[in-house]
Amino acid sequence: MQKKVPMRMCVGCREMKPKRELVRVAANSAGEVAVDPTGKAPGRGAYICRSAECLKRAVKSRALERALTKSIDKAVFDALEKSVSELDKQDGEAL
Repeated sequence: MQKKVPMRMCVGCREMKPKRELVRVAANSAGEVAVDPTGKAPGRGAYICRSAECLKRAVKSRALERALTKSIDKAVFDALEKSVSELDKQDGEAL
């Protein structure tokens, strides 16, 4: 019997993708927003594709802020952009 693959929606492109292919951004109860590389941090989470294009779209439309119901500092966007670009490079090398 095959195991069910958890699916999540990217806030940038609004496509459903397997959870492992997305980057999670989490807002904890103290109001801190951070990139969650493990995908298991407590708090409200939003997912975004590992592409710079989806990140730009999510920032422009304020989709991450709406999904997390918090305003997000520029430092978090910078960290997210860095992690997305690193993951994008790794995916390119794997192909």
